[in-house]
Amino acid sequence: MTLSITFPRPLHPGLMSLVLALWLSTVGNTPLWLAMLGLPESSYPSAWLGIAGFGVVVLAATVALLSLVVWPMWRKPVGLVLLAVAAGNSYFMFSYGVVIDPGMLANVVQTDAREARDLLSWSMLPVIMLGVVLPGWWWWKQPAQQIPVTSLVVKQIGQAVLATLLMLLMVWLSFESLASTMRNHKSLRYMVNPFNTVYALTRLAVGQTAHASQVVQPIGTDATLPGQASDVSGSPLVVLVVGETARAANIGLAAYARDTTPRLKQLQDRGELVYFSDVSSCGTNTQVSVPCMFSDLGRADYGKADARFENLLDVVQRAGMAVLWLDNQSGCKGVCDRVPHADTRELKDPELCPDGECFDEEMLRVLPERLRQLDPVRRARGTVVVMHQMGSHGPAYYKRTPTDFKVFMPECRSNVLQACSGQEIVNAYDNSLRYTDHFLGQTVAWLKNQKRPTALVYVSDHGESLGEKGLYLHGMPYAFAPMEQTKVPMAVWLSQPMLGRLGWDKSCWLEQARQPITHDHLFSSMLSLAQVQTRLYQAKLDVFSACPSGLRQARTLAGRPGTTTHAATPSTNFHDTSEQHPRS
Repeated sequence: MTLSITFPRPLHPGLMSLVLALWLSTVGNTPLWLAMLGLPESSYPSAWLGIAGFGVVVLAATVALLSLVVWPMWRKPVGLVLLAVAAGNSYFMFSYGVVIDPGMLANVVQTDAREARDLLSWSMLPVIMLGVVLPGWWWWKQPAQQIPVTSLVVKQIGQAVLATLLMLLMVWLSFESLASTMRNHKSLRYMVNPFNTVYALTRLAVGQTAHASQVVQPIGTDATLPGQASDVSGSPLVVLVVGETARAANIGLAAYARDTTPRLKQLQDRGELVYFSDVSSCGTNTQVSVPCMFSDLGRADYGKADARFENLLDVVQRAGMAVLWLDNQSGCKGVCDRVPHADTRELKDPELCPDGECFDEEMLRVLPERLRQLDPVRRARGTVVVMHQMGSHGPAYYKRTPTDFKVFMPECRSNVLQACSGQEIVNAYDNSLRYTDHFLGQTVAWLKNQKRPTALVYVSDHGESLGEKGLYLHGMPYAFAPMEQTKVPMAVWLSQPMLGRLGWDKSCWLEQARQPITHDHLFSSMLSLAQVQTRLYQAKLDVFSACPSGLRQARTLAGRPGTTTHAATPSTNFHDTSEQHPRS
């Protein structure tokens, strides 16, 4: 006896698009509807009509989209792609509370194999089976009617027009309710499958195409160093550690209940380290924050720039210093393209690089040899090193910490955070911060042993959500991102020879350390610390502006091509970044 499965008579292509649209707008948007039903206003009967109206809008918009893109010759693969996109988006939105916007999609594109592996889990299997395999099997096997091309075009376009008219009618009928909901809960607009992905892909493709066609514009062409080059033993060495996913809320130096920073606390108690207690990031993901924090434009103008420009490292290198970028992450996001750089993925250290992923100490282990490989003439003028951490990258926080540093137990040992209790997640995350503290302490110890002026600056690129308000990880659009994702730790340590070289007293920036600052301050502060002189420097964005330095003499701010040059006015309100950038 042979088992056979037969399908009903072929369906009209327009009807098939309607069936797929119905699936995508209902099951494929489960996180959206759960989020809307969970809104405070949804408890009122009057809001139910608004939600129902929005449901019709989503359905009509999906029908219109499918009528234009789903045609017989590529119907099957396009349908499977849409099902996979909806299922994948739903899984990550439901699991981590993220939304799908251009920034999040850029993160996905930039994710390397190590990070992608941490996001995969067996919990995705049911979603793939129910959201892709079963409906996809039906979609692939279902025969479609063969109709003349002219008739097909007319009917497809006609269906798209009718669906669009229905969508506009429902928007008009429920405009007051929809406008209020979308205004108060902006994240909902990034939860509508598959339009969130279509919008993000379009923005990303247009942006990357325009970006790739642009020539990098030089900045800081007047950058110089004071005095003459001597030798390496007397030249400064400044190490900037770019943290990953460290949030200020869990830092022991910031009065957190747990001691996640014991070594930094010892340095602080001895008066050797200053912690900045109110620092806001430039973005909520690495793709945005890292390039932005090295730019002189600042957060307000960085996203508006219609050209590509050099960054802090280019200016420091142009001044004559040696520059080195060491990466233990998924790359420098273009910041280190024009300076010497190295990646730990090239290394095979069995102790610090198990399973192909290195602990952050590996950067410190290879640092001496990498420094020796730099141009000795530049090293004689000074060196700036950037170490880009793996830090507390999630969701597999437990992988970021060697066994000896797992202080807070039990910790979440899964990359599926929902499989762990809230305390286990926090334990794993705090352990990763404890290891970052060890890494920074080891870096300071190494710097102390150098027979030259040395300094350490540590600042994280963005924060992290650990389940607060149902959110995990990071990457929320900045406009409505929680402060757990935007408030980051920052600390500065200077050796006595460095203080002597600069002529500073640490008390000169202690007051500023208690004031609100942002990533916008990094550019001018690093110029000040490295003693690079350029008209790009802005005293109001220098956390060391209270310290005496020739950099703070009256000067003008250099303009970029096609911009107006303005006179620099030193300001004591160093944390005010509301003014328009002088070269924008």
